[in-house]
Amino acid sequence: MNLDQFSNTPFKLCISFHKLIEHYEDVAATQTGYVAEQAKVILKEIEPHPELRDGIDDFAHLQENAEVLTHLLSDIFPQALTENEIKAITVPFQDFLFNPTKRFQKILKGAGPKFDIGIRDFNDHQLYVQSCCLILEDFYGQHFDFSKPFFYDIPTANGIMKHYRILYNADFMEIIPTEKAVKLTPEDIDLLRDNFDDLDLWKRLFPVGSWTLKGFALINLFDATVENAVSALKGTLLSVSYNNDVYESILSVFRSIFRLPDLKIGFTTFNPDENKFGLATFNAKLKSYLLSGQEDELCANMMCVQSFADLVDKKKYFAISDVKRYLENEPDNVLAQRFDEEGIQSFILGPVVKNDHLLGIIELASDNKHDLNSINANQLEIVMPFMTDTIDRQYTYMINQVRAVIQKEYTTIHPSVYWKFQREALKYIEFHRQDKDYTLKEITFKEVYALYGQIDIKGSSDTRNLSVQLDLKDQLNALIPLLEKLQPYFNDALPVEWIENLRSMAGDLQLPLRADTEQLIQNYLDIHIDPLLKKAVDQQLPEASAVNNYLMETGQTGEFHEHRKMYETTVAMINEKMSTLLDRWQTKAQVSYPHYYERFKTDGVEHNLYIGQAITPNRIFDIRDLYNLRLWQIQVQCQMEYEHNRIKHTLPYPLNVTSLILAFSLPISIRFRMDEKRFDVDGTYNARFEIVKKRIDKAFIKNTTERITATGKLTIVYSNKAEEKEYRNYIHFLQSKKMLEEGIDMLDIEDLQGISGLKALRVRISYEILEERKLYTYNEMLEHIKNGVYTVS
Repeated sequence: MNLDQFSNTPFKLCISFHKLIEHYEDVAATQTGYVAEQAKVILKEIEPHPELRDGIDDFAHLQENAEVLTHLLSDIFPQALTENEIKAITVPFQDFLFNPTKRFQKILKGAGPKFDIGIRDFNDHQLYVQSCCLILEDFYGQHFDFSKPFFYDIPTANGIMKHYRILYNADFMEIIPTEKAVKLTPEDIDLLRDNFDDLDLWKRLFPVGSWTLKGFALINLFDATVENAVSALKGTLLSVSYNNDVYESILSVFRSIFRLPDLKIGFTTFNPDENKFGLATFNAKLKSYLLSGQEDELCANMMCVQSFADLVDKKKYFAISDVKRYLENEPDNVLAQRFDEEGIQSFILGPVVKNDHLLGIIELASDNKHDLNSINANQLEIVMPFMTDTIDRQYTYMINQVRAVIQKEYTTIHPSVYWKFQREALKYIEFHRQDKDYTLKEITFKEVYALYGQIDIKGSSDTRNLSVQLDLKDQLNALIPLLEKLQPYFNDALPVEWIENLRSMAGDLQLPLRADTEQLIQNYLDIHIDPLLKKAVDQQLPEASAVNNYLMETGQTGEFHEHRKMYETTVAMINEKMSTLLDRWQTKAQVSYPHYYERFKTDGVEHNLYIGQAITPNRIFDIRDLYNLRLWQIQVQCQMEYEHNRIKHTLPYPLNVTSLILAFSLPISIRFRMDEKRFDVDGTYNARFEIVKKRIDKAFIKNTTERITATGKLTIVYSNKAEEKEYRNYIHFLQSKKMLEEGIDMLDIEDLQGISGLKALRVRISYEILEERKLYTYNEMLEHIKNGVYTVS
């Protein structure tokens, strides 16, 4: 059998042991003693077999030299480890094996004669490109990071699927060009970088058999079944639909982890209001072995107090390895009786506890005694965090459904999505007219594109702290002289220490304001000072008029709130102006293509936009509609910046603002949260959008203390080259229209919690000729490109 039949790649395979032979020659020539003598023995033995050095291209020749090769490879395949290591001779990414260790042989034998070994999720296209990447790195010094974990999925004799991580060692291989090899130019290499999917291009630049792969590789496997199963479980649990297929996937994962081909899994819910166990409603296949066919039952009827306390309070697993023997000692135990009636002879119960509340109990069961026990019960610790979060999400889902049934009215709904709420409400009304039950379905929109932007008031926290300091200084400076005048009338009721404490507080206000300073001062005044001042008024002391004037100024409209009022007025004016402008431009944008829009006022104005076919099913969605909205968003951010720059001098505090946009290319799903009366991203996979947008506004440029946002500049955060290219085109277009100034800052963003690799474009906004006007569309931008006004970057 010719080895090249394994290789539909650029490589002509030549199995050679020349590097290993050269190693032995070096040992024999330069060393002494046993090691050198052993090397000479091996060299003498292989001397009649020059093909081992020159190369073998037929698998049969390898088999003919098996005994000699065993001796040659003895240092690499020590007999002492053959029962432990999973190792063989191979060529990277090929599925033929030679000289496997005894443990490897046993694994393959257990899989059966019909088993055909192959790398998981690795097709011919990937094989070809991966082989070319080896050449690019080894011969051209170009690093193409196409590495990913490789796995063999090999069943055991009893049907358990084991997962083995593949590690290659290519120290004994070299790559040699043939006369058919194409000499690559830097332009060819750049072309390859952007064309993974163009297999014809790869084959043209790396023809089949144009390079010789000479030598051999070592393949080492290690059992990654548990780690792989946990990874698979996490992926499965992210599924939005918990159908029967998902149940089978979860069951398969548990069987792999516990290495029990007939393992059964069940789940029993817990109702704390009624103190009852019940059936799981989110998957019909999840039976309850505890309930044994009943819909629900009081916990006290099934479990003794101690067992229940261990499960809930101590979060301990409860295991019985031999049900029948357990019943001999505890014949009245209802729990064991239920499992025995189901034919279960060993089981584990695992409490699902979230925030100290029992959600339910996972049940693992086996028909064989000793399969499950208190020892392997600890395997549950690997998966319980994911199972707990998943079941908690299911409970949240059910609670929302219940609220939806009770809820007769939704909150104010944006016109773009009103149709879906209306359709669901009409179904609900129609069913109830017929005296039928109907549960309002959750409102979701899948495969929509999200846009996020914000105008943030720069330094708002510092300005607020300053305004508080100034007000408190004014108040204490007025209060202390007043108390000094009152002190003779009150004597011990107004200790001198109180006045000194106030002086100390006034001194503290010369320093940066601490988080609790305002509250501490206010509490001190409320407890110690204000009652005395009111008594002074009631007793009509000579200073009563001055006290009355002081108390009037402490009110919300008084002089001692003047600076805080200025700050609050500034924030309110900025927010109102920005919101009004954004709302007005939004109304016009809806005409182009209807989309969901919401905004929030904080220390600035944030907005979310969602666009896609799911939101407007009666119109065909084109990706250009998304591009048009992104271009619109940039221009509106510029308009809001311009408007703020125009009114800034009229504000009580001339605060600056910063602008930020998040580029996010992946479509996501959103759902209406009944509890918060708003839309939110749906599912863990989609949560990245929310996580990123909550953390980027305070982010720093990598390796600096400079914020990514800056006054007078628009910052666009992105994560990949495609987003960079798209937004650079928008920027260049708007620079040509003098809405943005020339030049772009290319920024790397510091790693945030759970997020890394973000980048940003930052460009200065032009205030010179920018004024409110018609905004440009994406088609107009394309027309400018067509006319050669500027070129696409």
